[in-house]
Amino acid sequence: MHSLQSTDNAALMFDVIIAGCGPTGAMLAAELRLHDVRVLVLEKETEPASFVRIVGLHIRSLELMAMRGLLDRILPHGRQRPAGGFFAAIAKPAPTDLDSPYAYLLGIPQPVIVRLLEEHAIELGAQIRRGCAVAGFEQDDEGVTVELADGEQLRTRYLVGCDGGRSTVRKRLGVGFPGEPSRTETLMGEMEVGVPPEEIAAKLADIRETHHRFWLRPAGVGVYSVVVPAAGVSDRAVPPTLEDFQHQLRAIAGTDFGVHSPRWLSRFGDATRLAERYRVGRVLLAGDAAHIHPPIGGQGLNLGVQDAFNLGWKLAAQIRGWAPETLLDTYEAERHPVAEDVLDNTRAQTELLSTEAGPRAVRRLLTELMDFDEVNRYLIEKITATAIRYDFGEGPDLLGRRLRDIEVKQGNLYGLLHRGRGLLLDRTERLTVGGWSDRVDHLADPTADLGGPCVLLRPDGHVAWIGDDQQDLDDHLSRWFGKPAS
Repeated sequence: MHSLQSTDNAALMFDVIIAGCGPTGAMLAAELRLHDVRVLVLEKETEPASFVRIVGLHIRSLELMAMRGLLDRILPHGRQRPAGGFFAAIAKPAPTDLDSPYAYLLGIPQPVIVRLLEEHAIELGAQIRRGCAVAGFEQDDEGVTVELADGEQLRTRYLVGCDGGRSTVRKRLGVGFPGEPSRTETLMGEMEVGVPPEEIAAKLADIRETHHRFWLRPAGVGVYSVVVPAAGVSDRAVPPTLEDFQHQLRAIAGTDFGVHSPRWLSRFGDATRLAERYRVGRVLLAGDAAHIHPPIGGQGLNLGVQDAFNLGWKLAAQIRGWAPETLLDTYEAERHPVAEDVLDNTRAQTELLSTEAGPRAVRRLLTELMDFDEVNRYLIEKITATAIRYDFGEGPDLLGRRLRDIEVKQGNLYGLLHRGRGLLLDRTERLTVGGWSDRVDHLADPTADLGGPCVLLRPDGHVAWIGDDQQDLDDHLSRWFGKPAS
């Protein structure tokens, strides 16, 4: 890449430039703005996506939305369904006592969730520019010079690539993206049908015995969501046609159900790749720019939003000057293994959708095993990300996990986390956050059901410390929140 000219123009200086305004980029922008970080989001598309694909927010993502006061804004736009039947589409109900008050899936149109998160970021002061694509960048010890496709240059302290599976930022950064290319492809879209619902239901019951990648589901009056295996692997940048759907429906079902008048048509593959690194100097990756995998289980959007939640406060701390030396490195250390696990479970689920005899036998066996509550619970907690435990060292099982939204004397726990600060929940009523009060809140509540005497929460809701000793608390405050203010 040709050399870029650095600019010292203050008007062009940002703390963070984010490439991509999907759910990950918009969420990250909002998280940074909670800490008064100067943020610019660059989105190459001039208009939001026109197709109305339904995505699902899993339990952990719903918890994060509640932590920032967004859930009440989002809920009216979605449809709640039980938190079960996710793993390889094996129809098992969720346990009745999942450890969250948000134990459901929220189905919501992707353009709507993107719009709501974008509006949230703008309300907090983020700048968003559409029709602006990152073409290249160069970094130095002080920041990053970003070049746009039209030749304009911008200067920022950090650049974050949230620009999807074909990320320009990742490619220009030279980070490897190992994994497997697509072996199978699936067509997905919404369209009207020309046969009665009873005929669809009867035909579907027969086909789903062997073809688990096939379904027709109501998506409105006379409109169905159609998912059908493709004939082969094609260029995903080229949208499929209605004729492609009709041909594949006839090949598998013996009828095309009279499909017509499509609302939108797309295709997805089962490529599975993970970036070798999430950070090189002042440039970082998040969301699909860091990992791609088949959509089975509905984890993709959730994984990206959770990346943003993990990264946002850490990058803000670095910029605000109070981050401990290794804090920003914990982003990759914590989130890379989570993505590895998601890639592995989607690989497993994809195998279980096969029509071959071996995988079908394994599917039947797993279906029996999921009748055991422990097995069913384990798989649901894996898919919904509520089982994640970051490695914070030796300690009680709760250490490193997220704390559920418990009742406290000021209402509910997540209501205290809207500002994106740390929080000390103190049952002893004798501890203090001292010189960290500019970044950590303190609630003394002897009635709080914590599973321990006192807990220190990071801004993302994960338990960073459990105990009742002030010196031990101070050591952990220093570990996560830097030096106390003088």
